[in-house]
Amino acid sequence: MPAAFRPLLLVACLIAGSSHARDYVYTDAHLHYLDFFQESEGMQPLLDEMDAHDIEHVMISGIPVAKKWHENEPKRPRYYAGDDASAYWYSATDVVVAHALKKLPKEQRKRFHPFLAGFNPNDKNSADHIRRMLEMDPGLWQGLGEVFTRHDDVTALTHGDVPRANSEAMTRVYYLAEEFDLPVMIHSNITSKRERNPLYLQEFEEPLSNHPNVRFIWAHAGTSMEIHRHQEKMDFILPTLERMLGIYPNLYIDLSWTMLKPYLLDKNDQPDPDWVNLVEAYPKRFMIGSDVVGRFNSVGSNLKEFHPFLDALSEETAHNVARDNFLDVLPQRVPDEPRP
Repeated sequence: MPAAFRPLLLVACLIAGSSHARDYVYTDAHLHYLDFFQESEGMQPLLDEMDAHDIEHVMISGIPVAKKWHENEPKRPRYYAGDDASAYWYSATDVVVAHALKKLPKEQRKRFHPFLAGFNPNDKNSADHIRRMLEMDPGLWQGLGEVFTRHDDVTALTHGDVPRANSEAMTRVYYLAEEFDLPVMIHSNITSKRERNPLYLQEFEEPLSNHPNVRFIWAHAGTSMEIHRHQEKMDFILPTLERMLGIYPNLYIDLSWTMLKPYLLDKNDQPDPDWVNLVEAYPKRFMIGSDVVGRFNSVGSNLKEFHPFLDALSEETAHNVARDNFLDVLPQRVPDEPRP
């Protein structure tokens, strides 16, 4: 552990031992309005869940790929990994999200922060498509993503070449993101299912370095459920993030559910002091999300699973992580527009 972090460890442990229960107001920094079949429960169930669990704001996006129901399969799979049928890039996902948002009253729309996701990261035409979408609905889109680059089984099932965060097509997207002041959320696995080293890190780190004016949100810090099935915990994640957060001020970390265990919390739901110290060292760079897809009855419970970790943080940092950090990454607002 770096020496600079050691004084924070004592503070964190004292806070973790406190019996004082905090109340949190949340921003869900990672939510998909649609599932892999481009279906959704709809806005009202989502709003009901938000109101029931003190969720003020939501990052909302579609899913950039659609799972095919193959002609030879008698039953439609329930998830992208349900069978071996392929997936394909699906740009209409953004049209569905925009349509749902436009039907909401103005006051409710302010709670949602839509990210445009329906483009192929391997297609150098994608930047032109994104520009058209932004110009068709000025001011609607507040970010790009979740961009699917390396994403284990999703990548294996999706038509075309393996997408990379450092492809020439994505480089064009980053320049566009800088032009429109849009953050970019990227799913870019740090490694494969079996390699116990940061095999693919360069693919994500290269654009971080080359585009310092673009705010990057790293979905799950490069982890995934499928990676964890094969190797439960990657010991290199923490030191890698310590290094990268110190080098790249444009890096933000989405701690959505695959980071909760075995990293932030142990099997007894006790916070890991090294992770507490890391978040305290960079209190404005972490956010949490539910990462649900099209069904919303677990949004509140997913966010509340972070309570033991949030309670181990200082109160200011905890509220930053639970609510404010994601909002601060969004495009700058006009001077007379109040903060949400």
